[in-house]
Amino acid sequence: MQKKYDMLVIGLGPGGMALSAMGTAMGLNVLAIEKDKLGGECLNTGCIPSKALLKIASVRRTIAELEKYALEKIDIPLPIKPFERVQDHLKYINEEKTANMFAKVEIIIDKGGASFVDAKTVAVGGKSYTAKRIYIATGTKAFIPPIPGIEDVDYLTNENLFLLDEIPESMFVLGGGAIGCEMAQAFARLGTQVVMAHMDAHLMPQADAEAAAVLEGQIVRCGVEVHNSATIQQIKKVGDKITITTDKGEFTTDKLLVAAGRKPSLEGLGLDKAGIKYERGGIISDDYGRTNVPNIWAVGDCNGKALFSHAAMHQGMLALMGSVMPFLRPLKFKFNQYLVPWSVFTDPELAQVGKTEEELKKQNIKYEAVKANYADYGRTITDGKTTGFVKVLVSPFGKIYGVTAVGEAASEIIHEYILAMHKKIRLHDIMLMQHSFPTVALLNKRVSEIWMMKKMENPRMQKIMQFLFRTF
Repeated sequence: MQKKYDMLVIGLGPGGMALSAMGTAMGLNVLAIEKDKLGGECLNTGCIPSKALLKIASVRRTIAELEKYALEKIDIPLPIKPFERVQDHLKYINEEKTANMFAKVEIIIDKGGASFVDAKTVAVGGKSYTAKRIYIATGTKAFIPPIPGIEDVDYLTNENLFLLDEIPESMFVLGGGAIGCEMAQAFARLGTQVVMAHMDAHLMPQADAEAAAVLEGQIVRCGVEVHNSATIQQIKKVGDKITITTDKGEFTTDKLLVAAGRKPSLEGLGLDKAGIKYERGGIISDDYGRTNVPNIWAVGDCNGKALFSHAAMHQGMLALMGSVMPFLRPLKFKFNQYLVPWSVFTDPELAQVGKTEEELKKQNIKYEAVKANYADYGRTITDGKTTGFVKVLVSPFGKIYGVTAVGEAASEIIHEYILAMHKKIRLHDIMLMQHSFPTVALLNKRVSEIWMMKKMENPRMQKIMQFLFRTF
């Protein structure tokens, strides 16, 4: 008799891993199907290998700066093959760490992609499996823009970038988002001559424009040639080189990295056989991740709601909790009840949550922009990390609308504001919270103090304070 599972999870990236680990922790029978590698794209070809390469590049840059200061060669060995080092890290994480988390999960891996037979049955490797609930967490893959000639060249994406044997002499990066910015800076620091081009007005188009300008300045300082608002007209192979024709000029390069966005990975799933509705942007699902088929859910990038690994993990958690306790769904488990922050792990880092100034202006919302600069704080001065700022967009009464941090540890210090916005904590509450000194996060307190001091400059407020002080 065929075994019927409580849960069947398609895809073991961040969303699928969250679902599978939580499901087994609840004592449920979980079957997870992954067509490639445990951890999905994030662990194997995305977030984790990119951070490993950024770290290697940062060490190389530090040594180069020390050599410049000392005026002599400093004999500190670097990995001869950076990509081999990256793969070593991934192997250790996969075999020694991640695999142990799923000891109780029945996993079918590297047997091909899962495909729906009907709304309750999935086939893989010539066998069929049924489950009470099915969760699709197949993620996204690189979007390849329809540029004339692109199909004739051996371009790179995040899927094959980290399989290179050596650092190329030159690289053209198509795209100005997170992948493009991180890899442009990393390869430039590793000695590659890098050119970036993208269609938007500034790097990280969803970011605060002022913060994006700071990031661009630092990327250019690394030697990257950046072209904003560019149109790619043609790509062709010329000998062992690639020529890219743009409205900004013609560029010849050794490698082309395409980082121009993402598209949902839905091929081969057989969604029509299960009656699941989908569109170009992903599987159609409601605020809880449910598809139009009651027992099937779509979480993470494949539903097109928020293309971030942490969002996929969070959606997996909410979807499972909503499955177990449907009576609490309206109160606790709506995806859109929770803010989606994001970070870019360049140097400086860039992190953001909530609304930008541009969005607030479009919505005619009155706000103040309060900013604390890294260059004005002793800790970041002594660390040599004076580039950047923390900017908070706040109402006259302290309600926080949005926050942008660009600078050292920006991806870490942003979390204080995420919690504050979730719990409706106002800016003056952050001022009254003690922050350990001299942490970088103390810049958050600095912002609140700057905001309050500005309010104290109001003549009417000063008169009230004088009266209270002198009377009592």
